[in-house]
Amino acid sequence: MLMRTDPFRELDRFAQQMLGSATPGTWSKPTAMPMDAYREGDEFVVCFDLPGVTPDAIELDVERNVLTVKAERRPLPADVQMQVSERPLGVYSRQLFLGDTLDADHIAAGYEAGVLTLRIPIAEQAKPRRIEITGTGDRQEIQA
Repeated sequence: MLMRTDPFRELDRFAQQMLGSATPGTWSKPTAMPMDAYREGDEFVVCFDLPGVTPDAIELDVERNVLTVKAERRPLPADVQMQVSERPLGVYSRQLFLGDTLDADHIAAGYEAGVLTLRIPIAEQAKPRRIEITGTGDRQEIQA
């Protein structure tokens, strides 16, 4: 249903573990936008952790079967005197390839407590359905 788009993700994760965490002020690819994805009934649910990002700084785009999530953690106003700055800032994005079994035209998005939740319905043609068999005898139904 969902295909990863970053073939080097595991290599990046391994390198990060071996070499330490990302440089302060930059967003490391593997941990910038952690994601969970699961099926719940007739929907596919994808949750992205986006702490410190305001809803107006999130963009969602679907082109063909590619879903792009783009977010920006913005700096504090210029009139503040920063004492410690360890939280990364900047723009980052993540792309997911949606399988043909998902209905990309009816994606619902919600944002609460720093978590972006996308609900993607399973396409009607991908759902199991009953096919009626007719013949000379009694009518029978089988699961397709």
